[in-house]
Amino acid sequence: MPPAGPRGTARAGGPLSTATPADVRCSLASEARGDLPAGTATHLQAFLLVEHHGPWGASAPRDSRLPDEVKRHFAGQRSIKVLLARRHHRAHRGSTYQVMLCVPSRRLLLGTTFEDPLQLLDLDLDAVARGRTPDWPTLPGPVYAVCTHGRHDACCAERGRPVCRALTATRPEETWEVSHVGGDRFAPNMVVLPEGLYYGRLDPTSVTEVAERHEAGRLHLDHLRGRSTYPMIVQYAEVALRRQLGEDRLDAVRLVERDGGRCEFAVGPDRWRVTVARHLAEPARLACSAMRPGPVPVFETVSVEQA
Repeated sequence: MPPAGPRGTARAGGPLSTATPADVRCSLASEARGDLPAGTATHLQAFLLVEHHGPWGASAPRDSRLPDEVKRHFAGQRSIKVLLARRHHRAHRGSTYQVMLCVPSRRLLLGTTFEDPLQLLDLDLDAVARGRTPDWPTLPGPVYAVCTHGRHDACCAERGRPVCRALTATRPEETWEVSHVGGDRFAPNMVVLPEGLYYGRLDPTSVTEVAERHEAGRLHLDHLRGRSTYPMIVQYAEVALRRQLGEDRLDAVRLVERDGGRCEFAVGPDRWRVTVARHLAEPARLACSAMRPGPVPVFETVSVEQA
């Protein structure tokens, strides 16, 4: 079992650097500040992965070479994360491309192929946001989506590509390079589907450990940022409880109720209440390209008690 971690403040502040954005590597600065990854996953309803091997631009899919109609179709979907995806250093063969839709709350992973990107206009994203999914074949998973989006953030490319290379060597069909997933300062980042688990601060060794544990039904708490199905404060509370109990089984902890920063979880026949406080630490640059410091949310475990 993983060791129990500290129950104090997740410190994420620290003095501001006087360097210009071009001199900053946000992931290294984040490590130096002691930013904790728990409670930092993006809260989403669904993921849409679209295979696209052309340049992604700084903001994908907006700056990609997808047709303008498709980019407009994807725009404005706040609860659905659209990720461009490609294989690591593998030339695309054939005329078809893959598209995958994942709904983590249902652990549902669907997939199909397309030849013309305009076919993507047939996917009703508003219906997906309302909980309806297309009649696509179910995929077995897992999918390991590693962020390597260097045009968005230098850390994602510099640190993400070696991680993707290592995982591709053992899991070539399950591993994809993807565009920006969020949380550049925790690069290298990976999302595991269909569960919607965010992992950060990986390296070529730890990413293999994460995959092995996931396939054995376990979490790697040292790198877990959270579940996309939960709000960030709940993500943090789950990790705090798991650390205290030494519990890393994937399905062993279930959210029962939440009232603000008070979260109640079921662990077997027992109920546990975790109270979490949130505040903002001293501003810091949260991305390599950031022109000015931004607020850093910090979570603090107030109490963990059996209900």
